[in-house]
Amino acid sequence: MMKRHLLLAVIGLATIGSWYAAWSADDAALIKALGSAKVSLQQGLTASEREGQPISAKFELEDGKLQLSVYTAKDGKYSEVIVDYTTGKVLKSEPITEGEDLAHAKSESAAMAKAKTQLKGAVDKATRAESGSKAVSVSPEVKGGHSVASIELVKGTQLHTVSQPLD
Repeated sequence: MMKRHLLLAVIGLATIGSWYAAWSADDAALIKALGSAKVSLQQGLTASEREGQPISAKFELEDGKLQLSVYTAKDGKYSEVIVDYTTGKVLKSEPITEGEDLAHAKSESAAMAKAKTQLKGAVDKATRAESGSKAVSVSPEVKGGHSVASIELVKGTQLHTVSQPLD
């Protein structure tokens, strides 16, 4: 019985270790790609406002290429706005109509409906508090009846997440 538990523990650690290595490699690739971004997450949030209220934003690697994606809400409809990370211009806006993306957009929109502070203000505050950091993503959620923004920051080669109240 003891050998079985030990074997399960070793398998579990190996699985976690391989997942962590893949996650770290993805993070390292994203951090490296962020070096080519001339536009901040905050500028992407501002650029997307013509499509609706920004409800989340993130730099991500899509097919190995850096992309700045902002979810927006307007008149009960949701869109994914792609902002050029070198110029700050909106490249395209696509409706979000199904699946996990729609579920996330609805949840984020509900959190922003309770917020008194816009996402850009929360990200500005977080990056000022963490001098030398750059925002990678922001998403709101409701915790204990209050809207809170979860903001992922990068400083050097390290990613970490901070919370910023939105009310």
